[in-house]
Amino acid sequence: MKNLNDKDLMKVEGGSISVGLLSVIIAGVAAGVTFLIGVIDGIVRPLKCN
Repeated sequence: MKNLNDKDLMKVEGGSISVGLLSVIIAGVAAGVTFLIGVIDGIVRPLKCN
């Protein structure tokens, strides 16, 4: 095993999670669909609050 000095440690890349535009769009669409399903369910099948 090799010990890294400060210069080598600064060059190390990786371990981060990058959020791409496509995944943000997919998450937004999924949130919108979930919201619409909840609204439609509330209109079609209203439940009384206890």
